[in-house]
Amino acid sequence: MSDELKLPPFTPPPMGAELEAELGRLVPVETRRPMRQLAIVCISSMVYAAALLAILSVRADAGELPMGWMVGGGLAWFLGFVVPSYLALVPEKGTMIVRRRTAAVAAVASAIAFIAMGMLIHPSGPSSIQLGAERFLHGHWCLELGLATSIVPVVLGAIYLRGAVPTGARWIAACLGAGGGSLGGLLLHFHCPITDPLHTGVMHAGSVTVAALLAAALVPGRTEPR
Repeated sequence: MSDELKLPPFTPPPMGAELEAELGRLVPVETRRPMRQLAIVCISSMVYAAALLAILSVRADAGELPMGWMVGGGLAWFLGFVVPSYLALVPEKGTMIVRRRTAAVAAVASAIAFIAMGMLIHPSGPSSIQLGAERFLHGHWCLELGLATSIVPVVLGAIYLRGAVPTGARWIAACLGAGGGSLGGLLLHFHCPITDPLHTGVMHAGSVTVAALLAAALVPGRTEPR
């Protein structure tokens, strides 16, 4: 190459004072630890639900109902809490993007499954209470209790997902809400002695649907990047 085509040496301009000051203020950002966060959410939420149950007392007809139903129903509610929480908080291996589609399926499926379970499976004992259709609304406190129980897992999940959900934030929030509502259903399973299908299918299982809808409406503003 001839001398006339050679470029002159390039000397970068000095760094501005403002940029240098900004760089000096940078601190390392702690990355998410999804499994650790999931463990904290689950343990804290279960302790909260157990404390509520201790305050409210175990259902009076618990000893009259089939042990298989008490254990199996409780396990179903527990999985309904843990699985959506896992799908909402823990991304697929090799990525940090949350599972939007799977979370959407989990939220819808859990709502439908628990309504069906409440309507179709409801063993009773001599001490069980039957409200009937005429007193159906008298059991609204169960829905309120289920929603109150869902607050801790939803709030903790929203804190851990702050700014980490660029797409599908409403479905992730709905999945968190469905998990929290299932924790409420677990509490009601061991506390509420009302066993008619309308009550268990709407008021107990309704905590899943309503918590999912409320979370979808309120949580995305915190989890979406700004």
